[in-house]
Amino acid sequence: MMKAYLDNAATTPIRKEVIQVMSESMESVFGNPSSTHQFGRKAKALVETARKNIANHFNVTASEIIFTAGGTEADNLILQNAITNLGVKRIITSKIEHHAVLHTVDFLKDEFEIEVEYVAVLEDGSIDLIDLKERLRNSDLKTLVSLMYVNNEIGNMLPLAKVISLCKTSNALFHSDTVQAIGHYSLDLQENPMDFIAASAHKFNGPKGVGFAYFKKGFGIRPMLHGGDQEKGARSSTENVHAIVGMEKALSLSYDSSKEDEVYMNSLKTYFINAFQEFIPGVSFNGLSGDLTKSSCTILNVLFPFSNDMLLFSLDLQGIAVSGGSACQSGSSKGSHVLTEIQHEKDEKKTSIRFSFSKHTTKEELDYTIEKLKELL
Repeated sequence: MMKAYLDNAATTPIRKEVIQVMSESMESVFGNPSSTHQFGRKAKALVETARKNIANHFNVTASEIIFTAGGTEADNLILQNAITNLGVKRIITSKIEHHAVLHTVDFLKDEFEIEVEYVAVLEDGSIDLIDLKERLRNSDLKTLVSLMYVNNEIGNMLPLAKVISLCKTSNALFHSDTVQAIGHYSLDLQENPMDFIAASAHKFNGPKGVGFAYFKKGFGIRPMLHGGDQEKGARSSTENVHAIVGMEKALSLSYDSSKEDEVYMNSLKTYFINAFQEFIPGVSFNGLSGDLTKSSCTILNVLFPFSNDMLLFSLDLQGIAVSGGSACQSGSSKGSHVLTEIQHEKDEKKTSIRFSFSKHTTKEELDYTIEKLKELL
């Protein structure tokens, strides 16, 4: 039986080149990066070289990159620092953010009694920039805006330049969960001067359990984890040397061919959209995922004109991996909070499936998926 992996927004397979550099480092470098002897110095050199190379991709300095266990920890570290260390008294976010942001904001609201506001979201999943502008103007409290660059469920891309401009005008800090964008879209943080971003290696063909946070130079960092002075005191815990090396390799490989990969994935997405429209009358696409100019090349969220609670399970039996929403919620009976926020009431009970691509996705996988959908439907 053929298999089709179309859940790359959940995680991506590790590239062979990444496995190779990780394996080589495991075999030859086992020292603790905090040790002062030659074994430790060798490990420390790998970590710092990776930090410098990663920083170069974003046109920032190595000291602005903090290694974490993934995007969720990076989001937590940034948001908690904004409150406990930088004096932020108000957070503006949206109800379609990743739970790494939404649940953290809920915690901070209860723990520190900060103000939390949710910017309006338009029917197509876009952030209402007029509403954001008004909210920024209506308070003198020190504010952090937290809005994701690429929505992990519907693929909508935030108009970064406009949001950055609004934040700058109002002297608000800006944090973006860029987990779904890093490795696919270049991001020069001098041209797009954000204060904080979060990234996760397994979204761009790197290993799981490693990521990084970017803190713009000048912000002190109060650690969430205590017990050591790793990461210049920002994050206690011995660095995951082999995973960090793998992340740097994966990021470099991704950006070496990102333009070509974007064109290729958009061609797959266009092909898939046309195939759906041809054989399913009334099919539509959630958010802006059907618009190649306003959504990520990696995500297509399909709204079927019917309800079929067994469709995900049936596709899995045919060897086709997809998602009904965020993979973080795939084991839960809860529906997608993103789709709940933007869908009309008449569409809420219809079946939605997120298909997500990578540079390794093939047209044959899409043809196989369409073939099986035709049989099932």
